[in-house]
Amino acid sequence: MGKTLSEIAQQLSTPKTVQKTVPEKTKVIEEAKPVPKVQLIYAFNGTGKTRLSRELKQLIAPKGDGGDGAGEADQLELSRNKILYYNAFTEDLFFWDNDLAGDAEPKLKIQPNSYTDWLLALLKDLGQDGNIVKYFQRYANDKLTPHFSEDFTEVSFSLERGDNERSGYIKISKGEESNFVWSVFYALLDQVITILNFAEPEGRETNQFDRLEYVFIDDPVSSLDDNHLIELAVNLGGLIKSSRSDLKFIVTTHSPLFYNVLFNELKNKVCYLLEHLDDGTYALTEKPGDSNKSFSYHLHLKQTIEQAIAENKVERYHFTLLRNLYEKTSSFLGYPNWSELLPDDKQLYLGRVMNFTSHSTLSNEAVAEPTPAEKAMVKLLLDNLKDKYGFWKQEGV
Repeated sequence: MGKTLSEIAQQLSTPKTVQKTVPEKTKVIEEAKPVPKVQLIYAFNGTGKTRLSRELKQLIAPKGDGGDGAGEADQLELSRNKILYYNAFTEDLFFWDNDLAGDAEPKLKIQPNSYTDWLLALLKDLGQDGNIVKYFQRYANDKLTPHFSEDFTEVSFSLERGDNERSGYIKISKGEESNFVWSVFYALLDQVITILNFAEPEGRETNQFDRLEYVFIDDPVSSLDDNHLIELAVNLGGLIKSSRSDLKFIVTTHSPLFYNVLFNELKNKVCYLLEHLDDGTYALTEKPGDSNKSFSYHLHLKQTIEQAIAENKVERYHFTLLRNLYEKTSSFLGYPNWSELLPDDKQLYLGRVMNFTSHSTLSNEAVAEPTPAEKAMVKLLLDNLKDKYGFWKQEGV
C-alpha cells in the first residue's frame, strides 16, 4: 500500500528522524535531519507531478491559515509568501486575445487575479522586462521579441529584422508561449534568489520574499529541443546553486535528459522516483544515482510495456513508450533512425506506431483505441527489440 499525494508532500517537507549511535555513551539517539536544500523527482507524464505541487502548496500554506477572518485574498498572499511554484496552471494564466472580428493584432494577455497582479507589479517595479526578453530569446529565437504593455498586463510579439525594422505583431507557437511563461517565472526566481542572498532583511531591495520557504518547479522543458533543454537545466542548476538562503527547491520532470543534467549540476540534493501504483496510491522512492543508474529508465519502459502485454491492458500510450524505447536503443547503438530497428516490413510498422504517437493536425483526426491485432503488434515489436538487439534475459524465462 502506497501513500496519497498529500502524504508524499508531507514526506518532502518534513524533517526526517534518523537514529544515530553515540560512541562515548554506546547508545542510539534520535536526531532530526533537516529537509534537503534540493529534491529532484523523476516521474512519467500523468503520474501526478502537477497535483503534487498543489498538495505541497496546500500543506505549506493551507486555506484558512491566515486566521478565522482570512479571506481569499489573504490566503493567496500567504501562499505566495511561503511557496513559489511553476506548473501547468502557471501557463493557464496566460491567454490569447486574437480579436479576429476586429482584425486586431494578436496579444498574449495575463489573467488578472491576486497572484498575477502581485507578480506583474513586482516584475515591473524590479525592472525585469529586459531580463524576460533576454531569457525568452535564449530558448526561442533571438529575433523574436516580446513587448510589454505599460501596465504589464499584455504582451505582443514581433520579429526584429535589423536596422530598427520589425514585423507586425504576430501570434507565436504554443511551444514558444510555454518558453515565454517560463522566462517570466525564471526572471522572478532569479530576483528572489538574489534578494534573499542578503542575509540581513534590512539590506534587501524588497521584503516581499522574507517568508518564502519553497520553490516547486514542475517540468519546464516540454517544448524544448535537447540543446535548449540542456542549456535550461545548466542555467537552472547554476541559479539554484547560487542560493545562499534557507530556500528549499523541489524540481520534478518526466525528461531523463533534464533529470540527468540537473543531477550532475547539483551536488547536494536528494533524488526520487515518483510512481503511481495500481491501487491508486503513490510511492516516492529515494534513488542515489542518475536515471540510468538508479532506475534504469529504458528498463523501466520495457517492464511497463511487458506488464501491459501480460495483463492484456495495452493502451495508446504504450505505443509512445515503445517508440521511446526504440529511440533510446537506436541512439545507443548508433543508428541514425529508430525505424531501422523495426522488423521486415519497416514502413508498415512505422506507420502503425506513428499513427498512435504523432500529434493530430486536425481536430477530427481522433485515433481509435488499439485493436487486438495492434495490441499484438506491440508484443511483436517489443520481442523484436529484445531478441535481435541484445536485451539481457534471465535464463529459464
